[in-house]
Amino acid sequence: MSAFIGVLSLDTRFPRIVGDAGHPDSYHMPARIRVIKGAGSTEIVRDGRPIPELVLSFRQAAEELVAEGACLITSTCGFLISVQKDIAEGLTVPVCMSGLCLLPSVRQMMGKAPIGVLTASATSLGYGAIRAASVSPDDVRIGGLEDSALFAETFLSRKDEQRETFERDTMEAEVVEGGLDLVRRSPEIAAIVLECGNLPPYADAIRKATGRPVFSILDAARLIGPLAF
Repeated sequence: MSAFIGVLSLDTRFPRIVGDAGHPDSYHMPARIRVIKGAGSTEIVRDGRPIPELVLSFRQAAEELVAEGACLITSTCGFLISVQKDIAEGLTVPVCMSGLCLLPSVRQMMGKAPIGVLTASATSLGYGAIRAASVSPDDVRIGGLEDSALFAETFLSRKDEQRETFERDTMEAEVVEGGLDLVRRSPEIAAIVLECGNLPPYADAIRKATGRPVFSILDAARLIGPLAF
């Protein structure tokens, strides 16, 4: 049986283009996407943990994927850093539920300079999520995309209200502007970590526009995946 990455996905209807953490072709090795029913954006993108029933659903799906041969468990939403320990405990493979897991390593690599976090919603990303990533809130600067109408209507709305199509170039322009705004407000940041699993398609454009290294959940999967065999 060939090893694969098990991806725990939010329950959404927006298109997941290549590069999105919810598209199997975004990964460097085979991936299986497991949608967690009822775990929509409005249930997960919040300051705090999901309700216990959803945490249990994520854990059960992770266990099933490991039993099927997954060598790594990851997810499509960085807000799931809040349940990283719940999912990882007792599993026999590495678990990386969020791009925010990279924050300690990125900060060390950048000489302990402040690190920017570009998130789907800065108003929802509380200090608890940053502490769950094992860094101090003082060490990060947060920028969000909740004020982008296109982004919010596509990714942050209830499932039945989400856009079913979007223009990639238009979305990229909105996301890049979010990255630039983060740098304008916090020019001291040495790198940017993408919280949101919908953002990796635009990582290279953000890097070119901001002049900062950019890291995402896909980078974490590439780092961990080869070690999981």
